Amino acid sequence: MTRFSLTTRRWRGIPQFLSLFCLCVLLVVSCAPRQQTTTLSPSTGDGRITVGTTLKPRTLDPADTYELASLSLVLNMSDRLYTYEPGSTEIKPQLATALPQVSADGLTYTIPLRQGVVFHDDTPFNAKAMEFSIQRFIENKGKPSFLLSDTVASVKATDEYELTIGLKKPFAAFPALLAFSGACAVSPTAYEIGAGKFQPNTFVGTGPYKLAQYGTDSLRLDVFDKYWGEKPANQGVNVQIQTSPVNLFNAFSTGTVDVAYLSLQPDQIRSLQAGAKKGDWQTITAEGSVVSYMVLNRNQKPLDQPEVRSAIASMIDRPLINERVLLGQADPLYSMIPTTFNVSQPVFKDKYGDANFAQAKELLTKAGFSNENPAKVQIWYPSSSANRSLAAQTLKSLAAQEMEGMLQIEISNVESATFFKDISRGIYPAALVDWYPDFLDPDNYVQPFLSCEKGSNAQGCEDGSSKNQGSFYYSEAINKLIAQQRQEQNPEARQQIFTDIQTQVADDVPYIPLWQTKDYIFAQNGVDNVQLDPTQNLIYKSIKKTVTPKS
Repeated sequence: MTRFSLTTRRWRGIPQFLSLFCLCVLLVVSCAPRQQTTTLSPSTGDGRITVGTTLKPRTLDPADTYELASLSLVLNMSDRLYTYEPGSTEIKPQLATALPQVSADGLTYTIPLRQGVVFHDDTPFNAKAMEFSIQRFIENKGKPSFLLSDTVASVKATDEYELTIGLKKPFAAFPALLAFSGACAVSPTAYEIGAGKFQPNTFVGTGPYKLAQYGTDSLRLDVFDKYWGEKPANQGVNVQIQTSPVNLFNAFSTGTVDVAYLSLQPDQIRSLQAGAKKGDWQTITAEGSVVSYMVLNRNQKPLDQPEVRSAIASMIDRPLINERVLLGQADPLYSMIPTTFNVSQPVFKDKYGDANFAQAKELLTKAGFSNENPAKVQIWYPSSSANRSLAAQTLKSLAAQEMEGMLQIEISNVESATFFKDISRGIYPAALVDWYPDFLDPDNYVQPFLSCEKGSNAQGCEDGSSKNQGSFYYSEAINKLIAQQRQEQNPEARQQIFTDIQTQVADDVPYIPLWQTKDYIFAQNGVDNVQLDPTQNLIYKSIKKTVTPKS
């Protein structure tokens, strides 16, 4: 299963209505009621942090959490075997005391566990408890269960504080799967194993916070006084769930919340950035791991011709899209693997550049197209995505004004549920999509897009990940490279395999990378150590409020 999400994210020739749209949004934001900036800094009070968000959790059961709203809360109340340093995609031990020992055949992982840990209900943590937690994650068959069920053959406590996991086949990225928020330790006395046996309204783990209150529009997390590790820098966290980005914007602007994160509209972010420059509050930015891209269906004419796919890649102007559509709140992306990983190579920049219209025309001419016989391409996007609407309009205008009639882009949209259901059916010639990673490893930006279990060069992919993504890409060479990198334990050798994969993708163009997100967090003055982990989750325990009440 892939996890799509619809995030909302130069050129004088763009139609005027785009500018009017942005102006209208800005007016809505600017005219919203605000208090004076002198009231913005909240008082120290009881030392608790108030976090504002629009993300409403569907469940708090880690075996069923698959959306960012739920995963963020579970992460802050839990521990996993491994976790990440803020700003790094390298894993480090958490409930484990060291990285796994891996057998020579790559199938057995032996993990030493931390002693002296207790759950929120005082149940001791040990290898049996971790075995229970992983088995429950798999056997309860929640939304993310495939992450481990597709990979894990067995899990067993081989000593009181030693866990041994057997894999169905070698997978070098397996430790990154164990850092997934939902793969956390849960109390075996508070949960049950069994398909569908979920507890959506409670949480009992080992983390630095325990759940004190769970309401429809707010949560209260209290500090767990028996936590084994470093205690939180605050006295607890109140999470306010706002009903809209406008309400979140107003709640932060008026000082009702200490920290605002997800989801604000681009113009609201720009307005808050302006306030931060005046010293009203703080802006914290982080490199995101979400990528936006264009899918090209190789089974639809004229995209069945490699030259047409390469021509579209040549005419893309990422700086233009970033400036006019995303308001500079993203980074241009030149590989399907984002720059958060050191294996990322800017292969599309090297091969195609940006706004390379001469090369695009040359490729279309080679494919037999002209202004009398134009290549016509229809681009689809989910109707709920304002950014994709603007990006599609930009691409259409770009082709109309720069390609001399050789490339004509038509744009269409459909509601989100239908879009994601139909994309694997091959209905859309091209589509604008984004990707939230399931786990942080370059494999998760390669295998879900390129692998194909059944297919041919003539027919494309008949069964596999690339069919699910809508590109129907098939390459036996890529299938072999994916298998190789999944087995390769040597980081340098694995990096070279990823380089080969990226180079092949730039040649074949089943996808065109467009932009990589930036994450924006806003904090009141005096609220310190606001950080994100690489999976976009706000880290609660490091936040500290040092302001004093204003007279």
